[in-house]
Amino acid sequence: MSKIHKLLEKILRGNSDKNIKFQEIVKLLLYFNFIERIKGSHHIYTREDVEEILNIQSTKEKKAKAYQVKQFREIVLKYKLMDEVKDS
Repeated sequence: MSKIHKLLEKILRGNSDKNIKFQEIVKLLLYFNFIERIKGSHHIYTREDVEEILNIQSTKEKKAKAYQVKQFREIVLKYKLMDEVKDS
């Protein structure tokens, strides 16, 4: 199982939203072909076939904010992005 697959499973379980590293969620967003735009501390992600815009910020501890991890999880489930993960 790939690191991407393991990380996605961790996020989909939803029991560790406060412990997801900022760089991990950025890695997943880029893996899913989201386009990144940075404005100050705000990392804004869009994708042509996804209606929502994700605004991700890092905490002082270099973690993603829990509510932003939840938003990402909801988008993954709504658009079935997990089907795009390749096993390697």
